[in-house]
Amino acid sequence: MKNVLVPTDFSKNAWKALEYSIHLFEKDVCTFYLLNAFQTDYFTTTSIMVPEPGEPAYDLAHEQSKNGLEKLIDGLSLMNENPNHHFKIISMYNSVTEAIKWAIEKYNINLVVMGTKGSGDPENRIFGSNTIHVSDNCNTCPVLIVPENALFVPDIKKEVVFATNFRYKCSQAGVNYVSEIANRFSAVVRVLYIQEHEQLDEEQETNRDHLQDLFRNISHSFHTLTNISVTKGIITFIESRGSQLLILNREKPGFFKKIFSRSILHEISKKPKVPILVLPETRYLPRLF
Repeated sequence: MKNVLVPTDFSKNAWKALEYSIHLFEKDVCTFYLLNAFQTDYFTTTSIMVPEPGEPAYDLAHEQSKNGLEKLIDGLSLMNENPNHHFKIISMYNSVTEAIKWAIEKYNINLVVMGTKGSGDPENRIFGSNTIHVSDNCNTCPVLIVPENALFVPDIKKEVVFATNFRYKCSQAGVNYVSEIANRFSAVVRVLYIQEHEQLDEEQETNRDHLQDLFRNISHSFHTLTNISVTKGIITFIESRGSQLLILNREKPGFFKKIFSRSILHEISKKPKVPILVLPETRYLPRLF
């Protein structure tokens, strides 16, 4: 049994993420937890006084949240008749990020799936920024970011892009997880390194050789782009090849901000072309597939 958490603000892109996850796990016994984290017009989670059940503002927001989730379940009953899929709803007062952290621990979540249109879309500015914030701050579970136009097509040749800078020593568990993802997509793994300025140093060469050894039994290839920024290089590579998924690996808290001059996740997530899977630290990697 797999446990997938799908936060929703009842927008079209949140529905898209749910649809994508349903197709991704079409052949699996899976429980989907649909989470709506609500707040009130008069209070926030940083307020000194937190609203409680029985207060008009809280009860109104809670009722709207529950009604939205129940309508979502009604819609799912019309489009998804898979007997292996089960749906449960979670309505709670909290910020999106804190609610997700709570649910991951409470329900032993294997994967968080969130939709986004990017920060340039005014209709979805709040949820889009939350998606990026969750990916940056939920370090104990993989997070899959699904753009609005993403489609999961099972019967075409695919490839997934595993972007790395060879600054950390990848673990066997991490490679196994990437391999499981590639198998789910029936895809080849393209390991991508963006060389902005310098040649690989000794540490990077050692880590690259180690990674090549770990991938020896997996269908893959290594690629290097030179004289281009990391963000532009990744996007150019994906668009030129028609890749179906980008995988980014977080080996420690603040990984993206420490390794790159600015967060690559923030930049790519502004206008995502393909789903982005952000892996947590190796010690938190669950067996998903």
